[in-house]
Amino acid sequence: MNAHANGSKGLIVGLLTLVALGLLAVIWASPIWWVSLTAPNFPPEAFPDGVRIHFHMNGVFNGCQQIAKTEIREDEALDCVHEMDIINHYVGMYPIAAGGVIERQFAPFLMTMLGVMLVGFAVPRPGLRMIVLAVGFAGLAGWMYLTFYGAEGLRLQNTGYITALSTALDQEAGQAEQQQLTPAQALIARLKAELEGTPDRDTTGPAARASDKATVLSSLRTSFEQDQARRPAAEREQWEGSGAQILAWHYGKTLGRYFNVPEQIQPMVAMMSTAAHAVFWLLIGAMLLLIWGARRNGGIFYWLLVLVPIALPLFFLIDYSAWLWWYGHNLSDMGAFTVKPFMPTVFGDGKVAQFSTHSYPHIGFGLMLATSAVLVVAALIRRKQLKNV
Repeated sequence: MNAHANGSKGLIVGLLTLVALGLLAVIWASPIWWVSLTAPNFPPEAFPDGVRIHFHMNGVFNGCQQIAKTEIREDEALDCVHEMDIINHYVGMYPIAAGGVIERQFAPFLMTMLGVMLVGFAVPRPGLRMIVLAVGFAGLAGWMYLTFYGAEGLRLQNTGYITALSTALDQEAGQAEQQQLTPAQALIARLKAELEGTPDRDTTGPAARASDKATVLSSLRTSFEQDQARRPAAEREQWEGSGAQILAWHYGKTLGRYFNVPEQIQPMVAMMSTAAHAVFWLLIGAMLLLIWGARRNGGIFYWLLVLVPIALPLFFLIDYSAWLWWYGHNLSDMGAFTVKPFMPTVFGDGKVAQFSTHSYPHIGFGLMLATSAVLVVAALIRRKQLKNV
């Protein structure tokens, strides 16, 4: 009777884990959080949701929708990631692509790692669990190594991440400064140009061809090689196409888009590159530790297999808040306006100068909470099951 009850509990745990795995896959493809800026001089006809961006696991993407009204004609939606960068740089904030650098590159590996951990948690027998984790983590480690350190490793990255890198480089900086426009005036001028059929940036660039991964990769390589050609011969790098190389190069180029101060940027790039290498090997160590800890039921390492995925919403909020703090407390002196360091709004509505800020969870965060709830139930059932053994 006890064995039958434990068997039923094991089946329920397996089904709940399967549901959680499905939710993780949907979370990957869903926006997690959204942020928008509104102001009285942003006409609601042109900006019904303000200047809006969506945070995904692998990048930050445009949240503005294409407008289809009689009085307004748009061939494509306004790129509000670029528009928000223009607004933010006036107060000395670095571009959006300068945030979450390591998290975005390692996101597919971290999500896969959570999936492998959940499969291991669902397996009741320690011996089989160790095999499952060893096989899963070995495949993950190989993929991660080839992507981060291998030649042309960027080809193994997800399309969304690569597209976000290329789109960030395709954004033209300096136009607003040259015209000496206010942020709102720059946005309105940009919108008028698009409505008149004379967009102020190339719409045939990488962002317009995002569906072609090979084209986007080729564009990134071209940008890299052109950038290297402008450097002194002693400082030039050859294209390797590894994740490590592109992370450092793209981060430095992003930081210098509006505020090109090499003596400030180079130490930041070096620190971020070192942190990325450290994260790689810490993940390898964590995988080995979890395999070793799977040798028996119970114990802290066994429960980490489910507790870490349960805490995913908390990890996201901590990371998101930390990066907002970084943006608000690392303002460049080259900004057009002087603003005291501040903490941007994490949740709810706020105010910065004449702009109203709005920051709220999107469907992906709701799915994270649902995943946590499902896994809490699975963990409680497994705990009761182990007590009856």
